[in-house]
Amino acid sequence: MANDVPSQKRYRGRFAPSPTGLLHLGSARTALVAWLRARQRDGDFVLRMEDLDTPRVAPGAADAILRDLRWLGLDWDEGPDVSGPHAPYVQSERRAQYSAALRTLERTGYVYPCTCSRKEIAAIASAPHGPEDDGPRYPGTCRSVVSHPDRTPSFRFRMPEPAPAFIDAVFGPTEGSSAGDFIVMRADGFYAYQLAVVVDDLAMRITEVVRGEDLRASTSRQIAIAHALGASAPMYMHVPLVLGPDGERLSKRHASTAIAELRDQGQSAEQIVGRLAATLGLVDDTTRVSPRQLVEGFDLSKIPHTATRLSPV
Repeated sequence: MANDVPSQKRYRGRFAPSPTGLLHLGSARTALVAWLRARQRDGDFVLRMEDLDTPRVAPGAADAILRDLRWLGLDWDEGPDVSGPHAPYVQSERRAQYSAALRTLERTGYVYPCTCSRKEIAAIASAPHGPEDDGPRYPGTCRSVVSHPDRTPSFRFRMPEPAPAFIDAVFGPTEGSSAGDFIVMRADGFYAYQLAVVVDDLAMRITEVVRGEDLRASTSRQIAIAHALGASAPMYMHVPLVLGPDGERLSKRHASTAIAELRDQGQSAEQIVGRLAATLGLVDDTTRVSPRQLVEGFDLSKIPHTATRLSPV
């Protein structure tokens, strides 16, 4: 498969939250799985703040996330407040690296300027939607000639067809998502998540990306970018999501899902970790446990392949 990584490499995993609010149970569960995966393999665990979407960044959220992770017992080897060779670990401080990668992709013909508006793309009735329901699939209007030279362009990546397949550590062999050409830098100069995350994972030598299943559809895109940059992509592992009692993704509308709120209510770290571990099939529902106590018995085969509904307590 496209994302095979030589087994002799030292394992390097990561958790990369966006500081748009408090750490909630769903993100904490993903962090726990990523941490367990790294610790069981005697590898490195890297923490990175993905704060490129600056309008959504909440003041103080990054520090609060760090505080909650430490309180839960999830430490990291590289990242904020820890010295290491790959600092900074904050995306907003890494724009020079994204710019360099974009220039490389443009020079080698993998990206091209595009002046099409979302409205113009949506007007093409035959255009199917891409992964993650992120709008109609781009029809390739500007692939050869820029359609509106008077506009400031965004930059799109030429997605290969067929899209790269990969092996998911939880779901197994996974066909590539036929995504179409997608934006890697917006017209306003903001670098897209798809480019930034690949540049960061390559620079930080991540060997396996552990994250929520909602990002599984992005994987083919990221593998394609890594290959275009002349690199091997990491392995991938996607964890089924945690949903609220209404079947929707956990969010602020669900009461008492933030780790800080649960702590303030008197719940212990061991109680919360035990509750999350139970949704992963690692312990019984009422077990109180620390992350360290879960390392030896961590078993991927126990992780459910469907989303878990979790009622706030």
